[in-house]
Amino acid sequence: MVDDISSLLIQYHAIEFGEFTLASGQKSSYYVDIKQAVTHPDLLSAIGRIVSEAYDFELVAGVAVGGVPLAVAVSLVSGKPYAIIRATEKDHGKAARIIGDVAGRRVLLIEDVTTSGGSAIYGVEELRRAGACVDTVVTIVDREQGAASRMEKAGISFCPLVRVSDLLKK
Repeated sequence: MVDDISSLLIQYHAIEFGEFTLASGQKSSYYVDIKQAVTHPDLLSAIGRIVSEAYDFELVAGVAVGGVPLAVAVSLVSGKPYAIIRATEKDHGKAARIIGDVAGRRVLLIEDVTTSGGSAIYGVEELRRAGACVDTVVTIVDREQGAASRMEKAGISFCPLVRVSDLLKK
């Protein structure tokens, strides 16, 4: 199944080559664009199916923007609720950083791409602050640039579906 994800990522041009600045601030000669690739329903549903079958959780959460469609896909396949983690609090309406009831639940955090792991660590911290039990992060693509070791140091199980080195070989 994970080979299916790799093939679909290639098919939908999830890797682009050029000069890019990543969210982590690092420079890169390639960009992994999961947000664009998952606009294709077959890739999004494959991700939802794989994650919902492989992991035990009560609720799935994603950091906005990239994790949101992934969390929704997993929620639809698993029949379990999802939550959205905002990058910042709003200054109007409900100011909460988390949309969804996570308190006391075993939460699986899903990410689109990880580089340094900063976004995932932020998501885990926000979920824990809201009373969730979260110790696992699933990412669609690990750029293999430090996220795994950072997660390990934080005591978080880090589970990439695909490593960028495997995509670059294709």
